[in-house]
Amino acid sequence: MNKNILVIAKNNKVEALRVAAGLVLLSDPVKIDVIGKLEDSAQIQEQLEVLNFADVPSQILEDRFNLFDNLAQDIVNSNVVYVI
Repeated sequence: MNKNILVIAKNNKVEALRVAAGLVLLSDPVKIDVIGKLEDSAQIQEQLEVLNFADVPSQILEDRFNLFDNLAQDIVNSNVVYVI
């Protein structure tokens, strides 16, 4: 039975992206929601390339108006949620 896994990148976004990349190895569907902007650093770009290669869907939630609606919907559709 597959579990839908959601990783919410809130405080330590680089680490959240690393965790999501590692969770891909479980062969369960993984999705990433990033709260706020991602900084333009080499570490983040490296993790984004890995996640893009693994076809992990992600969304950047910057718009405060829709942030809670989108986040709540993703949480309801997930079996496991990590907030990092």
